[in-house]
Amino acid sequence: MLWMLILIGVPMLFGLYAQSKIRRAYEKNVRRGSRGGITGYEAAAAVMRSAGISDVEIVQVPGQLTDHYDPIKKRLALSEMNYRGSSLAALGVAAHEAGHAIQHKVGYSMMTVRQTMVPATQIAAGASNFAIIAGFLLAGSLFGNTMLMLGAVALTIIVLFQLVTLPVEFDASARAKAQLVELGILDRDEMGGVNETLDAAALTYVAAFVAALGSLLHILMILVGRRD
Repeated sequence: MLWMLILIGVPMLFGLYAQSKIRRAYEKNVRRGSRGGITGYEAAAAVMRSAGISDVEIVQVPGQLTDHYDPIKKRLALSEMNYRGSSLAALGVAAHEAGHAIQHKVGYSMMTVRQTMVPATQIAAGASNFAIIAGFLLAGSLFGNTMLMLGAVALTIIVLFQLVTLPVEFDASARAKAQLVELGILDRDEMGGVNETLDAAALTYVAAFVAALGSLLHILMILVGRRD
């Protein structure tokens, strides 16, 4: 049906586009060195230091674009190219993760909500596929409909989590862009590469939300159809 193509196919294509865009943006700007030669590690440390943060550990982790901030362990993890590199991409990503550390310190409300939702979201992510598959396999039975409804509830939690993630990521990028210039880590005319990298990364979070919402609407329409 057309609505299935729209709700499943379009988000899938959007997700592939977003992944392609961040890959191309990162690969392009990781080859563009900054004038100051400051590494991602140094940039993250400087951004956090300017915010009065001294209790967050900065560590190197394997992989590419595996960078993240862990508010529980107070640990900022940077992939090798971003930890040691001084490219525009490395500085943008490092400052972005430092932006999350600043959010944590100042008690940014949406980050607090997001962290509160993490346990429920982890359970929902594990249960949603099982419930939905069981619902399809047992179609027509009361148990099958119940499982599909449980799958819809799990997807709702995931959709809400992805929705809350958007302002958290956008705010961290805004903080990163401002700090890189204010601290003199980058000149304003170097910010094009940072903006391109972080904006492409933000698009992947939008794509994740659209995909989750499309899946939820798909299941809800199936449930409505079974009642008719």
